[in-house]
Amino acid sequence: MNQSTGPLAGIQVLDLTSVLFGPYAAQMLGDWGADVIKVEPLTGDTWRYTGQFRNRGMSGQFMAVNRSKRSLALDLKHPDGKATLQRLIAKADVLLSNIRPAALARLGFGYEDCHKLNPRLVYAAATGFGQDGPWAARPAFDEIIQASSGFASSMGSDEEPAFVPSLVGDKICGLAMAGAISAALVHRERTGKGQMVEIPMLETIAAFNSIEMLGGHAFVPPIGPAGYKRMKERRPVRTRDGWLTMLPYSGDNWCEFFEAVGHPECIEDFAVRDPVARGQNIDRIYNKMAEIALTRTTAEWEELLLRIDVPHAAFAKVTEIAEQPHLKAVEMFPTLDHPTEGAIRQARPSARFSESPAAIQCMAPRLGEHSQAVLREAGLSDDDIASLVERKVVGISS
Repeated sequence: MNQSTGPLAGIQVLDLTSVLFGPYAAQMLGDWGADVIKVEPLTGDTWRYTGQFRNRGMSGQFMAVNRSKRSLALDLKHPDGKATLQRLIAKADVLLSNIRPAALARLGFGYEDCHKLNPRLVYAAATGFGQDGPWAARPAFDEIIQASSGFASSMGSDEEPAFVPSLVGDKICGLAMAGAISAALVHRERTGKGQMVEIPMLETIAAFNSIEMLGGHAFVPPIGPAGYKRMKERRPVRTRDGWLTMLPYSGDNWCEFFEAVGHPECIEDFAVRDPVARGQNIDRIYNKMAEIALTRTTAEWEELLLRIDVPHAAFAKVTEIAEQPHLKAVEMFPTLDHPTEGAIRQARPSARFSESPAAIQCMAPRLGEHSQAVLREAGLSDDDIASLVERKVVGISS
């Protein structure tokens, strides 16, 4: 593992999460300098086996959210496994889990149990639904949250909802969790006190979606329909040889656009100078834009729109994302050398810190790769560790 340089250097995180929401949050903390110990069951995080892989248990999807971590394979149902985790909790700064709180409490690792072991601990619970609500005990996955939060209705319609073909709920909540844990660590530095942090997916995504999608229902009583009309009308436009998105934004921007493309009559026809009237006409405006877009190639449009300062972008294919001009220039998708998986491609940490640079601390670990090292740091002897391995309380990578 590299010498940590990020702003969280010196912070130790116990990551008891699996799949995407929790691991994504923990990976950010690791990229930001924290020592993240991924505590996995002896069978490993199920995300290890999801997607494509060269070697079983090391899928591309798993490696994308589990770098900058060390892996400890531990049976938490065994008394000695529980005792081992208790030993780690006593010295840790953060415990992050997406095990359902009731199940974690039955194992002896509820908030009160952990608080007694370590009053300075930031105990972070990644949940599906707030634990003070009637759905507290329900399981949650991304589709469940997109459906129940109104997100799917916003993406499609009330009559025909649609899922975004991306696990946006998990990833948005992972971002929220990383921020909340960082805030709790700041509070602890000021007060010396740890606390429980909960990020429930339903509440987080419902709030996220509500910003523009409540529409007229942001007022009591409602003053108009829910939703944001422009979101429903925006779509890629076909050029003579491809696809483009272009977004004149201000009144002046729209005037310049219609002047430049030879349709000045649209300025008055669509009342583009007035933001309220422009919003009411947005369907007509976008239909006209789609008609006009067919008159030029993508390259011709980019030259024109850049000259008149209209926001725009050609569409990047997911298969060619590393070659997107800006992303290529900032080396967003470096090719990395994994010690067992060979050459892999991942997005580097996107956050930039001028005085404490974030970095990939190490490649995603094999199951149990760091079990022995972590337990030695916790004070166990080699004989103790060998006994735990022999009794199948601890797993180590082969």
